[in-house]
Amino acid sequence: MQLVVYILVYPLLWLISRLPFKIIYFISDGVYVLLYHVIGYRKKVVRNNLALVFPEKSGEERLGIEKKFYKHFCDMFLEMIKTLGISDNQMKKRYVFTNVEVFQKLENEGKNIMIMMPHYASWEWVFSLNSMVKSKAYAIYQPIQNKYFDKLVRDIRSKYGTTLIKTYESRKIIADANKLNKLITVGIISDQSPMLQRARHWANFMGVFVPIHVGAEEICKSHKMIPVYLKVKKVGRGYYQASFKILAENPNEVANYKVSEAFMKETEKSIREAPEYYFWTHKRWKHKDKVPKDFQKDTSKAVNC
Repeated sequence: MQLVVYILVYPLLWLISRLPFKIIYFISDGVYVLLYHVIGYRKKVVRNNLALVFPEKSGEERLGIEKKFYKHFCDMFLEMIKTLGISDNQMKKRYVFTNVEVFQKLENEGKNIMIMMPHYASWEWVFSLNSMVKSKAYAIYQPIQNKYFDKLVRDIRSKYGTTLIKTYESRKIIADANKLNKLITVGIISDQSPMLQRARHWANFMGVFVPIHVGAEEICKSHKMIPVYLKVKKVGRGYYQASFKILAENPNEVANYKVSEAFMKETEKSIREAPEYYFWTHKRWKHKDKVPKDFQKDTSKAVNC
């Protein structure tokens, strides 16, 4: 059945990827009407999230953010498909790295790099960085259930040479690369809500006390990688600017969880600048009422991100 669905859908995706951007965004506008006004995809989740983290905003203001988010959400989905057919020149114009010299300096110093990203603006086109750097690039991702679409996503994201690795195999692959003294860059999206039973640290994110992921920080400390935040701004429809910010020059000299907290703080800054570009369909704050009792007692652990 998975193969049948793939065979039926793939030709349409391929065709869309060959269309000019004007037509792609025309299609996106139609998808927005269907997704938001007809289906109402995860509308309740989005509204609950916005009400939770923006209690100071009026209902009308939050509704404006909601609608802008769904339009961006549809744009980004179509942009991901367009990656199949986008030219190198188009990509360079539409996804600009404003300070790639920061990244290149770390490479020239022989440093391995961990790029930490949130679900914000666009993370699909960050893979174009590969054409400007010399390190071997990996991206940690969660596989899709349909193995055929999973392969398609891997093909799209590896267009510029990035190797996608599953979460459970990432630490071994990074360790093996280090043993061989390979210069590597690893990209990871770190703003999701961790599984409650695996949560090791809690912090205030957007004013709500929640567990946060610390895996990227642990990898950095174990393998002497430099954690770098990728800040992405949407400057126009289909146009983005990305900049690098080093979170810690020497992560092993930083107290535990401070790198993860710094990442969440930068993520919150991005969200507050333009909230419509965050991925509000995720249940990011679903564990807000499940704080461990021992954590509640020790208020010194409550860190504002």
